[in-house]
Amino acid sequence: MSTNTPLNLSELPIYQKALEIFALSQDISGYLNYDLSELKADGSEDNNIYFSGDIIQQSVSLAPEILNAELERHSEKRHKHIASLRKLTNRLYKNSYRLERSNSNGKDFLPILRSELKKFKKLQSSWMLTL
Repeated sequence: MSTNTPLNLSELPIYQKALEIFALSQDISGYLNYDLSELKADGSEDNNIYFSGDIIQQSVSLAPEILNAELERHSEKRHKHIASLRKLTNRLYKNSYRLERSNSNGKDFLPILRSELKKFKKLQSSWMLTL
């Protein structure tokens, strides 16, 4: 761990933001699932329901990747965690745009998620400099 790392990793702003994004993703996904879980007239399901699950899976992985990067001693492995964090963030962006095209009232909350992801990316940039 670097000397700038707080003793309690939950004090890191990027870690706190990751937890906020997870909570927001859960709320949005729950709201979307309510609208998207109904079968279409032809008996098929709405494919967008899978993207709502994806945003939860990706957002739940943010905080552990931050933790792993903070605790990793070898820079090569640390960079793998950072790269994984970037991929997760980019996938969250893509899936939020996909969900915005869905037939749900919950899609109105997706710009809020992207706004939080932008803040997260800024925190990520400054955080990476401290590692």
